[in-house]
Amino acid sequence: MPEKAPTIKEIARLLGISPSAVSRALHDHPSIGAKTRKRVQELAIELNYIPNQTALYFKEGKTKTVGVVLPYLGEEFFSKAISSMEDVALNNGYTVLMGQSRDNMERERLVISAMTKHRVDGLIVSVAKDTHDFAYFEDLRHYHIPLVFFDRIPPMNGISFVRCNLKKGAEDAVNLLISRGHTRIGLLNGPGVLTASLERQEGYNTALESHQLKPDKELIKCSSLDSASTELAVKELLAVKDRPTAIIIFNDYVALDAIQYIKNRNLVINKDITIVSFANISMNHYLNDSPIASVEQFPGKQGEKAMELLFELLNNKNRDQPLQYIVNSRLVLHEKI
Repeated sequence: MPEKAPTIKEIARLLGISPSAVSRALHDHPSIGAKTRKRVQELAIELNYIPNQTALYFKEGKTKTVGVVLPYLGEEFFSKAISSMEDVALNNGYTVLMGQSRDNMERERLVISAMTKHRVDGLIVSVAKDTHDFAYFEDLRHYHIPLVFFDRIPPMNGISFVRCNLKKGAEDAVNLLISRGHTRIGLLNGPGVLTASLERQEGYNTALESHQLKPDKELIKCSSLDSASTELAVKELLAVKDRPTAIIIFNDYVALDAIQYIKNRNLVINKDITIVSFANISMNHYLNDSPIASVEQFPGKQGEKAMELLFELLNNKNRDQPLQYIVNSRLVLHEKI
C-alpha cells in the first residue's frame, strides 16, 4: 500500500507547532521567525510535501488553471498557438487544461462544461466549424468566468478576442495573382458559418473590385474542411465553362487535398492552376507542388496575445469593455528557385 501523502498537520505534529504556523511558514509569512520557517520548509522537502490545491482554491478562490479548447491539437497552426499560450500561463503561475472539439459543436459544449465544473479561472476558445448555438458561451458570464476567443471568432457582441486580419490576407492573395496575369481567380472557402470564411470572401471581393473585376459566384465554392467536401468543391470549380486559372484556398490543409485532386486530373500545379493558401504551415517548404504563396497568420503571436488578454480579464473581472486584438497577416512566397 502506498504511503499516505504528508499533510500540514503531520508537519506540525513532528515539529510541535500549530498547523496554522506551518501554513504561514510555507508561505514565507513575516509573522513566522526565520528559524521556524527554515525548519518547516526543510521538513516539508524531506517529506515530499505537496500543497493541497483544493484547499488553496477554497482559500484564494482560484484554481490557478485556465482552459483552452481548440478544434484539433494535431494541426500545426493550433499546436504553435498552444505552445505560446502555455508559456504565458506558466510565467503567470498557471497551468493549462487542453481540450479538442474536433470541429463538433456538441463535443465543444461538453468540454467547456467539464472545464467549468473543474473551476478553471478562465477560458480561451477557437470555435468549432459547425457551432451555431452560442448559448453555452453566454452561460460562462453567469459563472463569472472570463472568456477570450481565438482565431475562429463567433458572431457575438461584446466579446474579447484575438484574430488575424484575414480580409487583408485575402486582398494580398488576389493582388499577387492579378499581378501575375490572372483574372479568373477562384475562391475555395471554408464553412459559411465561420466569420473567418466571411472575412476571406470580403477581402477577395474587395480586391477584385479594386481592379474593376466583378466577382463571379461560379468561382466561389465552400468546403466543410474534409477531403470529400474539398474534392467536390474543386470538381465544381474545374467544371466551370471558363474555369479559373488560379484558386485561393481556405488553408494549407484544405489545399493539400485540393492539390491532390487537381493533379489526379492531369493538371500541373502552378502552371495550369496556380494555388495560393492560408496558414503557411512548415510543410510547404518541403512539397514539390506547394502553393506559390500562403498567408501567414502568426498563430504563436495570436496564442500569446490571447493568453495575455485572458490574464488582463482575470486581474480585472469588473471591467465593462471587452478586449480585442487583431494581428496583421503577411503573404509569404514559396516559389522554388
